[in-house]
Amino acid sequence: MASHPQQTVTVGRRKTSVARVIITPGTGTITVNDKPFEQFFPLETLRNEIMLPFTATETTGKYNVTVNTHGGGVVGQAGAMKLGLSRALVKLDEELRAKLRVHGLLTRDPRMVERKKPGQKKARKRFQFSKR
Repeated sequence: MASHPQQTVTVGRRKTSVARVIITPGTGTITVNDKPFEQFFPLETLRNEIMLPFTATETTGKYNVTVNTHGGGVVGQAGAMKLGLSRALVKLDEELRAKLRVHGLLTRDPRMVERKKPGQKKARKRFQFSKR
């Protein structure tokens, strides 16, 4: 991979999803797994969530973004991408940290799926109890 002097690579994680974000100065094109951003995330709510780091720092349209993401579902991948973008913006300009911190965009969401326990139906659900 050819490295650009202004290129920044960061990683974001959410649930079981991992997103590797490569950000370079440009016109604002976003590519996710070699697909256009709008095609990969068809839901408007997910697209708005991903664009939150740019809107919070008023840098929309200033950077080209390439993302490789895998694991989990589209919601987890969107959250991972959001964290990766936030970390990349802080790497490019340390002064943006305060704006991103106010919106809670630099904190990794620690919630994971709870494991299934033995002798139970699911993680917390039990089998029906019968007294007799």
